[in-house]
Amino acid sequence: MSDDDPITDFTRRSVAVEGVEKTVYVAGAGPAVVVLPEMPGISPDVLRLARWVRDAGFTVHVPSLFGTDGAFPTVEGGREVVRRACVSAEFRAFAGGGTSPVTVWLRGLARQAHTACGGPGVGAIGLCFTGNFALTMALEPAVIAPVVNHPSLPLDDPGGLELDAADARAVRDRLDRDGLTVLAFRFEGDRWCTGQRFAAYRALLGDAFDGRVLPAAAANPAPPPFFADLVGTPHSVVTAHLVDEAGHPTVQARDEILAFLTERLCAGG
Repeated sequence: MSDDDPITDFTRRSVAVEGVEKTVYVAGAGPAVVVLPEMPGISPDVLRLARWVRDAGFTVHVPSLFGTDGAFPTVEGGREVVRRACVSAEFRAFAGGGTSPVTVWLRGLARQAHTACGGPGVGAIGLCFTGNFALTMALEPAVIAPVVNHPSLPLDDPGGLELDAADARAVRDRLDRDGLTVLAFRFEGDRWCTGQRFAAYRALLGDAFDGRVLPAAAANPAPPPFFADLVGTPHSVVTAHLVDEAGHPTVQARDEILAFLTERLCAGG
């Protein structure tokens, strides 16, 4: 994938939550799944994942949170998107910042999507910069299938979690109360999502955290320039570093995510 994606097979909607409007791309039918973008935005690889979710029987919602929608991830453009996101009031990119405020808006999106799509609840897939957002979204009762992929925040604390203390307790209590599980993926050797971070999730969530680690050698060796030159490490398990070949470990990870969503969101799944 080296071209921009025109996103013509999605409906572009403006969604308001508590007076704040954001663009959301919607496609498919069935229970709702929110697929969050990863740095540096809603890339062609993120949209490929969203289409796989759509084709598995879900109504996929992809909110625009940063970057240029559909753009191929370049070094120059990506560096500027990261810079802006790191100083934005919506995000808490560094240690000590606590929970990113944008997750309140995302919980509202999940609530609206559940009302529109029905079913037992909503799935949420976080990626990279938004990885932990899928977990924080579980503070919304409608969210029952959180998937945390290679969460990279806080950027300056490899063993930290992008949660303030009150939200961490509330998330843990909610998972315990409702018997929910968090599915998570990372590559071995990822310097942005380390083993220390997965250990911190496990310490907080216990058996509710199902963290899975793929070998670094399984990562796509030729990802887009932003990932090759700036990320510089195996990182994006089901997007930029996925190898789309039958039986490949990254494809197996994708299939495990789809099975997780189906089991929890589809009656009789």
